[in-house]
Amino acid sequence: MNCGCGVGHLIKVKAVLFDLHGTLAYVDNPVTDAEISEYLFSMGYEVSRQQLKAAWEFVAFIDYPKYGYRHWRSFFSRILWRLRVKVDGETLDTIARLLEGKPYQLYPDAAEAVIEAKQNGFKMAIVTTIAYFQFKEAIKPIKKHFDFIMTGYEAGCDKTNPRMYKRVLEILKVKPEEAVMIGDDVPIDILLPKRLGINALLLDRDKKTVKCEYADAIVSNLNQAVETVIKQFSKK
Repeated sequence: MNCGCGVGHLIKVKAVLFDLHGTLAYVDNPVTDAEISEYLFSMGYEVSRQQLKAAWEFVAFIDYPKYGYRHWRSFFSRILWRLRVKVDGETLDTIARLLEGKPYQLYPDAAEAVIEAKQNGFKMAIVTTIAYFQFKEAIKPIKKHFDFIMTGYEAGCDKTNPRMYKRVLEILKVKPEEAVMIGDDVPIDILLPKRLGINALLLDRDKKTVKCEYADAIVSNLNQAVETVIKQFSKK
């Protein structure tokens, strides 16, 4: 599928940027706000689902970029601090184990696509707000192929801030037009990069999108994404 934006023009592309969640990796049946809220209530701590969601997002998008956290225990401790709720150590450890039990996993096409991109000489980076500790185990098989892993902490901001993209381009030493972003979120992975002059491919694994006036192309898997970069974006 193609969104009709004309990717046939030759562009000197040197770098490929990959989104993480929904692109390279996913969490199978993730722990929900409701599950954690119900557990906290059962332990005598009054934390509603909406309170938990709001505090979680604050920590993920504001606190993590500022301070960084290395494991679920410290990350969730910050959430509870935001809620002004003090829990006992056993309760906190139980929640941490619950979250650790639902780790990120690579999509089946991730490794092959990443290796192919690297073999074709592209500089590569992961661009995500998500805390590194949450996906570091998942990307171990492909980590060596990346020149840089940009999370909210390295950028000092969340992914909706143009600074994250600008910073990764500086690190890779490429111009905006020399990079291609591959991701599944139109506002964050397509619209924002395009406004900065970065090429962008929309990954639509469920094949629900037949047209996108902003993406340079629509692809259904990562292998197709990398093939599109190789064939339609000249490196010569």
